[in-house]
Amino acid sequence: MQYDFQAGETLLVDKPLNWTSFDVVNKLRWNLKQKLGIKKFKVGHAGTLDPLATGLLIICTGKNTKKIDQFVMEDKTYTGTILLGKTTPSYDLETEYNQEFPIVHITSELMEEVRLSFLGEQDQVPPIFSAKQVDGKRAYDLARAGKEVVLKANKINITAFEIDATRFPEIDFKITCSKGTYIRSIANDFGQKLKSGAALIALRRTASGSFLIENSQSVDDWITTIHNCQLTINN
Repeated sequence: MQYDFQAGETLLVDKPLNWTSFDVVNKLRWNLKQKLGIKKFKVGHAGTLDPLATGLLIICTGKNTKKIDQFVMEDKTYTGTILLGKTTPSYDLETEYNQEFPIVHITSELMEEVRLSFLGEQDQVPPIFSAKQVDGKRAYDLARAGKEVVLKANKINITAFEIDATRFPEIDFKITCSKGTYIRSIANDFGQKLKSGAALIALRRTASGSFLIENSQSVDDWITTIHNCQLTINN
């Protein structure tokens, strides 16, 4: 297969667990520079995934980096698991469990009522363990230093939210939401609305706009593709 990485390509990558989005960008950029024999090359991603999340990461190369803003604006779909009855300061497994809450009162009817309450446009407060800027510093740096962090709510829109309580107190879910939605905050708010607590214990992005995880490749597979493909090289 032939690629014109300099003119611009969009690579669909299945981000591995514990990698940052920038880890993926840097790894692919290095291999592209080696393949192309150049020292500088534009590579960027369209929508960050947390290190503890896996799944679809859109990587743009060359002139396609101009499309990043367009791709970022599109709705995303995620699957994952919320654990009821426990919380962490980061709302996920980046930090240790710090509180336990009762779950015996949680019925399927209550969960359905809470699920429906998430649909539509709403205000969402980002997690304090996030990359949001507060007075020129990252919120997670302040939070890790034990400093008080106050973040403003953002407008988000949830167009679909499905839950499966077969493995209660682990709740499997599928959600489609707008740009800027924090699934960790959804998990935390889900627990609070159930008059309990909750933490996000697994997350995978399966779609971004019209791009699907089924059409992605692993980082290693993309590296193999880069080094084995025929190139169109612009002078």
